[in-house]
Amino acid sequence: MFRKISFALTAALLGITGANAQEWGNLSGQVIWADAALPQTGKANVNKDQDHCLSKGDIESEKFVVNPKNKGVRWVVVWLTDSKDPKAKVPVHPSLEKVTETEVAIDQPCCKFEPHVLGLREGQTLVTKNSSPITHNVSIISTGKNPNTNQIVPAGKEVKIPDWFQGRTPSRVECTIHPWMGAYVWTFATPYFAVTDTDGKFTLKNAPAGEFNLVIWQEETGFVKGGRTGIPVKIKAGDTTEVQVDLKPSK
Repeated sequence: MFRKISFALTAALLGITGANAQEWGNLSGQVIWADAALPQTGKANVNKDQDHCLSKGDIESEKFVVNPKNKGVRWVVVWLTDSKDPKAKVPVHPSLEKVTETEVAIDQPCCKFEPHVLGLREGQTLVTKNSSPITHNVSIISTGKNPNTNQIVPAGKEVKIPDWFQGRTPSRVECTIHPWMGAYVWTFATPYFAVTDTDGKFTLKNAPAGEFNLVIWQEETGFVKGGRTGIPVKIKAGDTTEVQVDLKPSK
């Protein structure tokens, strides 16, 4: 009895009783290719360092990567925003308030960027690696305050690029030595973002319960459904809310 009264008193003093108490849930979903025919994106025109670059076979374009088994679309970026004001701060679970992973890596093995699309949170540093035996470079083209740089990355070396901020557009990453190579980096102030996996799936854990918007972006189609506003989602407290997003080819 004493413990219950003590907890209630503490909660009241902290102002988290009743409607003011933030509850949490999970948001999971899948991005599905909505056209009957799978996209045909072709192969890269590898016209330099072919012995190494083609040592594992042709380099396929990653503009659209669709799983033929379930039509899940890979490399789609999703993130959570306030339902009324996209610029408003979304409540953050205590376990996610601090950035625990200070570095996020992108590599250049066999003349392609891996991963092809990645998300950064403000406070993280991008580590651009080169695990291949040939020289690459990393050319980053950004808008706003995010980095614009072009640096050589010798074989077996890496370059660290700090100072990333919430952006309205993704940063383009290129290797100008091998011009078919390209990737994208999105930066967010919130921890509630994800890039879809090989099945087109994603999960945002410990998200705030309530009504929010989910913004979806894919490199060829741009913003999917609802544009920059996104689509409404209602996250259930103490449960996992499921959503499906249909991605239609641009005409």
